[in-house]
Amino acid sequence: MRILEHPVTIIALLVLIIVLFGSKRLPDAARSVGQSLKIFKSEVKDIKDDPAPSAPATPAAPATPAVPAGPVVPPVATTPVDPVVDGDTATPSSGDSRPTA
Repeated sequence: MRILEHPVTIIALLVLIIVLFGSKRLPDAARSVGQSLKIFKSEVKDIKDDPAPSAPATPAAPATPAVPAGPVVPPVATTPVDPVVDGDTATPSSGDSRPTA
């Protein structure tokens, strides 16, 4: 951004920040930002220091099949139902595309 290259703009922004937040809150805000950055850096370092999880040394036991909770009911066989022909609006069920008279 070219607007931040001018020293007058930077000074004006600093004065505006001091006026908006007040001189009493700025040190507290800077302190909390510093603590947050410190915590963030330590967490990133912990992640880098942790070794990558390797494959387990012992293979996992084979999974046991799930046992159904209730009695097993066999499926009921049903016969297919032909569509009902109702006047002119019915569609042919045998695949013919011509209506029969």
